[in-house]
Amino acid sequence: MTEQRLTFLADESCDFAVVRTLRACGHDVLAVVEDSPGASDYQVLKRAVNEKRIILTEDKDFGEWVFAHGEETFGVLLIRFPGNMRSTLTKGIESLVTEHGSDLVKKFTVLEPGRARIRKQL
Repeated sequence: MTEQRLTFLADESCDFAVVRTLRACGHDVLAVVEDSPGASDYQVLKRAVNEKRIILTEDKDFGEWVFAHGEETFGVLLIRFPGNMRSTLTKGIESLVTEHGSDLVKKFTVLEPGRARIRKQL
């Protein structure tokens, strides 16, 4: 797969190491903690749609917004790494984006140690 530059919006719950890693790989990553701390999940969702950005989060509530409430999104990447696996997080995110890049657009993806589930949105 040809690597492409993706656009992301990192929720406040997202480990900032993910932001640094994706920026270092050349992706456009905005971080809520830097420019709009305290924004609600709904505000983050709307901003991501308006700016065509994939949400980076560790907050499971985004799944509820997408699946239970049917909110539109440009894509959500939910990161589920337990404390004892955090050292592998940046390598995992880099591999996922490099290998699946455009597959993440308009999908709900769950990244866990050693695997990723990319689901169609409802």
